[in-house]
Amino acid sequence: MALRHEKRLLQKSEINLGREGTAQAANFPELRNEIVALKKLEQEQKEVALRIARIEEGIKKIEEERQQNAREQAEAIGKLDAEKKPLLQRRNQTKSNVDVCERELGAVERRIRESEATDRDLLKQLSDLHAIDPAPADLEARSASISARLARLPEERAELVRARLGSAEAARLATEKMKAAEAELSAVEKNIARTRSEFEARDRKLNDNIRAQQEAARNARAQHQTVEERKNPAYLNIGRHLAAQGVAPPNAPNLLTEAHRRREAVDRHLRHKAELASLSSQIDKQELRKFYFSIFSVLVLLAITLLVIFQSPRGREWLPQETDTILSINADQFERADLARRWRKDQPKLWPALIGAAASTPGLNLSRDAARITRAITTNETGETREFVLVEARRAAPKVIHAIADDKSFQKRAISGLPVWERPPDFAVARVGPATLAVGVPTAVDELVLVRLGMKPDLKITGQLFDRFQALDRESAVRLISRDPPDLSRVFNPIFTPELLDAAQLLGLAINLQNPVKARVLIKVNSSKNAAEVARNLHDNPQQWLRLPDSELLLYARPPEILRQSSSNLELRFEVPENSARLLLERLSKTDAAPVVTAH
Repeated sequence: MALRHEKRLLQKSEINLGREGTAQAANFPELRNEIVALKKLEQEQKEVALRIARIEEGIKKIEEERQQNAREQAEAIGKLDAEKKPLLQRRNQTKSNVDVCERELGAVERRIRESEATDRDLLKQLSDLHAIDPAPADLEARSASISARLARLPEERAELVRARLGSAEAARLATEKMKAAEAELSAVEKNIARTRSEFEARDRKLNDNIRAQQEAARNARAQHQTVEERKNPAYLNIGRHLAAQGVAPPNAPNLLTEAHRRREAVDRHLRHKAELASLSSQIDKQELRKFYFSIFSVLVLLAITLLVIFQSPRGREWLPQETDTILSINADQFERADLARRWRKDQPKLWPALIGAAASTPGLNLSRDAARITRAITTNETGETREFVLVEARRAAPKVIHAIADDKSFQKRAISGLPVWERPPDFAVARVGPATLAVGVPTAVDELVLVRLGMKPDLKITGQLFDRFQALDRESAVRLISRDPPDLSRVFNPIFTPELLDAAQLLGLAINLQNPVKARVLIKVNSSKNAAEVARNLHDNPQQWLRLPDSELLLYARPPEILRQSSSNLELRFEVPENSARLLLERLSKTDAAPVVTAH
């Protein structure tokens, strides 16, 4: 590699020497062919350069035409806009006149209707007055007054009718004037559009010409560069001859020194290569085969190791196979959320109750050093509930292990070589991963160790819904998933309605604790028909299906967005009110108040 590098540098230096020493090459008859070839190539370059100059001149002229076209377009459009302005004002004025006439006509029509209504009302009053038995004492006076008013109404109505005719005629004339003004304005606008389209078509044509000329210029420059590169072999031969003869160009004597220095370096590497070849020929072939076999074996073992590492299933939590419910708490997200910090301050028991046995992990500040706490709950046939807790630290966990090893209250024992530290009466810790600790009661920790060692089957988290549930880890502070949804009300305090739990075959919940609080609910049902029915119930009656049991609080602030992921999978997205989110966490941690008090 070093030899190839030095050869490339030597070739460049000899080319540079030949380029600068072309004048001195005329003194050597043996370089006549190179000089003739260079002259031909230079003549070709001159022709290409002339063509480039003509193309650039053409581009310049086209640019001037485009600018002239833009100026003419601005002038033409400006004149037409000046013609359009008074027409637009006239149209607006006539439109205003039409509006005034229509309002006046409407007012006259209204007064006519009021006069007719008054006539009917007076006739009814007169009829009612004569129908009174016995007749009132002032019957004649009241009758005379009503009759006088009735007598005036026809004359008033006639005046209103004449006014209506005048207003209608004025409105008709104003409408005709407005239509005429609009026709003139439309003609001017069409003229403006036609003029603009003509100038734009001319500009597009000029722009296409410029692009064609620019493409021709790029091709000519590429050809010029190709010709320049074709001169390199002649320059290389001239440079090598000048270096051999020790002739340096007067304007650049340093190029000869550089070429000699590069030549010495190449010769030195060639001698070294020859020495290495001589030494290699003396090596025992059998020993060489053993060496290559050792290197090949190491590479094969490394490849197998990497394959095993990368093929290890990432979708495993290393939990027992019979796990029914998983509660995963992202400590980082929980620590950054303002609402969560405020709730922990208002209710100190919330965080320890939520993380369970992980709160007793010695030498580990969970709010600062933990990345995730996973609680897994299993229920056997007799109804007995067991809990397994995994704590994933931000970094490797040797500091925690050292702190536990130095603690005299812990007793160390081993399960198939994996150490377990136990503190009487009912707490144990084991390291089941580079940064993962199993904590809790000794029997649960022992089972997690056996699962991690492969001595007991583990929970393989696979499938479309599990994959989507795993993908929510980075953006969710709390995740919950259950393979037995009706059992959730017994494991935690009730957080979902019985209707939703009975309809779901698999149920997942993910919540972030930012402001506003957002939640996702993943539901898997038995069939596509049931999925459609559940989606319809959630859409039509969300207040019954998405509420906190034994409470008046709803899980959503606005009706949820329902997504049909597949034939049997549903996803709900909605914002959670702050008080509902707080009560939800309290019920997951079993620190909420009594149902009656909460509802109140």
